[in-house]
Amino acid sequence: MTREALQALLATHEPADEEEAADLERMRAWAATLEEPFSRAQPEAHFTASAVVTDEAVERTLLVHHRKSGSWFQPGGHFEPEDASAAEAAMREAREETGLAVRLGRSEPLDVDIHWVPWDEHFHLDVRYHVLASGRLAPDTAEVHAAEWLTWDEALARITELPLRRALGKVSGRS
Repeated sequence: MTREALQALLATHEPADEEEAADLERMRAWAATLEEPFSRAQPEAHFTASAVVTDEAVERTLLVHHRKSGSWFQPGGHFEPEDASAAEAAMREAREETGLAVRLGRSEPLDVDIHWVPWDEHFHLDVRYHVLASGRLAPDTAEVHAAEWLTWDEALARITELPLRRALGKVSGRS
């Protein structure tokens, strides 16, 4: 993915609330100013991609238990040099962490979020996509501690991070 493609992607995203709007503005600025916006070696912040994974019927979502944080999140992570787009990075991360076959639920980003990563002391500038999944769940335990399919109510009960709750609500129609 190129800086120009990232800037074009962020230019067209419509935020759902004031918090997402503020994050989007900061992400647009960082997309223009970070020397290497996709590099995890970038000390202050770098862009990441993640996937709100649902089953084909959009009745359940999949969360992964993150090893370092000890919390439940959507699959996602760092860009790799071969990722041609943020959507491809999000799908690759979902496949790697869950073992599922995935495809985009929608081509444009679902949500954007900035979050602090305390163990690495930098910000992740996350572009989130809705991804539909099928197949047998086979989580990569080198990447995640566990992965589970959950009903929307179960997922929302497990999540405390407000931006992730917002993203789940965009897909499920719940808050």
